[in-house]
Amino acid sequence: MASSMTAVDTNILVRYAVNDEPTQSLQAKTLLKNTDAIFISKTTLLEFEWVLRSAYKLPRESILHSILTICGLPNITVESAWQVAQACELYSKGLDFADALHYYSANTSVEKFYTFDEKFIKNGKLLNLQIGKPDPILD
Repeated sequence: MASSMTAVDTNILVRYAVNDEPTQSLQAKTLLKNTDAIFISKTTLLEFEWVLRSAYKLPRESILHSILTICGLPNITVESAWQVAQACELYSKGLDFADALHYYSANTSVEKFYTFDEKFIKNGKLLNLQIGKPDPILD
């Protein structure tokens, strides 16, 4: 018999990490610890970081710890785990998590990443990433 995998939504990860609603937090912890195989998509992690940062105002170190703790559970499979790991590394060095995930999601197949986001460009260049602004259009 083939094993099956369970996927979880962002709110399960949030309840697990912040433990702010006792019943749901316990259900989330039980699910994540007792389910044989759980899949977490990159978009779920993207939203998870955003919720912890925006709604809960958690510092970067706490958010990174939560991401790494959940992704490190033995029964967890993360979509594009290498890309997520690289994004976490850049996030730990000051890059926005979404920007880091966007960069590494494209990185294996592109030479340069373009954006109008000046902060992304500045921080990316500090980390030796191939990020730039499109050339201006000259008449």
